Amino acid sequence: MRVVIAEDAVMLREGLIRLLGEHDAEIVAAVDNGDAFVDAVMKHRPDVSIVDVRMPPTFRDEGLRAAIEARRRIPDTPILVFSQYVEERYAAELLEGGTRGVGYLLKDRVADVRDFIHAVRQVASGGTVLDPEVVAQLVTRRRRDDRLAGLTPREHEVLALMAEGKTNAAIAESLFVSEGTVEKHIRGIFSKLNLEDAETMHRRVLAVLTFLRLGEDER
Repeated sequence: MRVVIAEDAVMLREGLIRLLGEHDAEIVAAVDNGDAFVDAVMKHRPDVSIVDVRMPPTFRDEGLRAAIEARRRIPDTPILVFSQYVEERYAAELLEGGTRGVGYLLKDRVADVRDFIHAVRQVASGGTVLDPEVVAQLVTRRRRDDRLAGLTPREHEVLALMAEGKTNAAIAESLFVSEGTVEKHIRGIFSKLNLEDAETMHRRVLAVLTFLRLGEDER
């Protein structure tokens, strides 16, 4: 697994290099700013990239904007955002561009090395990995939308779990209900949001997150 790392904190960057190296990853580039990250992705075409959100020079959203630019130049290049912060606007834009090979994890919520390595590999293989807190903040941004306001509390819970990429079975297990009940809630969600049914998990997540970004220009 060939990896590009974009992290301005030296100790964390070196820690990621060592950790991933111990799990059979080849670090093809490790950089500390967004421009260098885009250049590294273009040069190396890695199996997956790990990028922080806040990087030099302003430490606001350079890393996430660089991730969007890298995906624009190389569609579907796998990227895992690994940060302390949820930058909602650009997070939604990154996800709207396609959820294949995309992840967003919060540093202080990763408690197990094995879970982190699994997430990296899942993104590298084209999967979607989203921290529930990231999903929750994106969902909260849309609660003033009349259509989202029409969802029941249970449908809000199902929507958030869908956006995390969970299967119907996993949602049912999380909420302690049957799969049939989950399917009923999902039909209701798509009906209320005027979204077409999706054939695959990735298209379903994309449909949800695309909706979550609707109305950005109206605020």
